Amino acid sequence: SQSCIDMDKASDKLHDFECTCDSDPSVKRIDGPATCDKDECNPNPCGAGQTCNDPTMDVGSIGDFTCECTNGVMATGTPATCETDECDTSPCGSGQSCNDPDKASNVLHDFVCTCDGDSSITKVDGPATCDKDECSSNPCGKDQTCNDPSQSITSIGDFTCECLNGVKATGAAAVCETDECAGMPCGTDQTCEDPNKSSNVLHDFECTCNNDMTIK
Repeated sequence: SQSCIDMDKASDKLHDFECTCDSDPSVKRIDGPATCDKDECNPNPCGAGQTCNDPTMDVGSIGDFTCECTNGVMATGTPATCETDECDTSPCGSGQSCNDPDKASNVLHDFVCTCDGDSSITKVDGPATCDKDECSSNPCGKDQTCNDPSQSITSIGDFTCECLNGVKATGAAAVCETDECAGMPCGTDQTCEDPNKSSNVLHDFECTCNNDMTIK
């Protein structure tokens, strides 16, 4: 805004009025509006996340303000188009790769998470479900207990197989040596033989009497 003073209002002299900028009294003009400063960055026309700069702050230079993104991208007289790589914050977590196909634009929530162990498993705008229970195919076989602690495709081969006697193996079926004769189930006067002691087969040991009678 400006104030106006007619220097010779008591006379018939024309075109001698003076305009003075309210923001700076030293800026004046006779017979017309003065060129007063105007900060185009107040209010901020650039929007959130951008810095506004008006180099002249002059009403005679409207539209020369600049908008600058945090990554240095700038525009003059309008908000800038800021490159926003949503993968910078690692939204997919460990064991997954992240790709933002439109990181050169302001498009949000379009990043893609892909499982490292299986590129066919993906999800947009969030971590993919990369679980895989290796025990579902029963890799341990008969009479063994399978446990997959992670159930993740990024940890293939970490399942364990446990025999009935506590023998364990990781990533493969365990070799369950079970010699049922070790506990002397036949007594002291009979001979014991376990034909399948290297397997999980139980209750197949044989007791043989001294008179050659076989009891199973």
